Amino acid sequence: MKTTIELTNMRFYAYHGLLPQESEAGNVFLVNMTLEADIAAACTSDDVNDTINYADVFELVKTEMEQPSRLLEHVAGRILARLKEQYPQLSCVRVSVAKMHPPVGGEMEKAAIVLTVSM
Repeated sequence: MKTTIELTNMRFYAYHGLLPQESEAGNVFLVNMTLEADIAAACTSDDVNDTINYADVFELVKTEMEQPSRLLEHVAGRILARLKEQYPQLSCVRVSVAKMHPPVGGEMEKAAIVLTVSM
């Protein structure tokens, strides 16, 4: 059985960006992800050890968001690498990292990078 776990709008204040003010003042970032894995055992066992604990995934993402990067691509790539390392049962991962109100000289709600990897 293929199962999809969605983690939506994880919000972090972080210091990612190319401009000096972005690394000094920081910004709000949203991280969304879809994790695909065969975790059918959890459907009958009711045991967190048979699934992917989303509290642990949140902590993994939080750790990566705390490390400043110039590019959102770099942040998303690090998150993917850590997920692959920690959860070999994953078959596909989609990670979106969005910077809210980016400094573009005009009004924009967010700019996001989305990486999707089959494992």
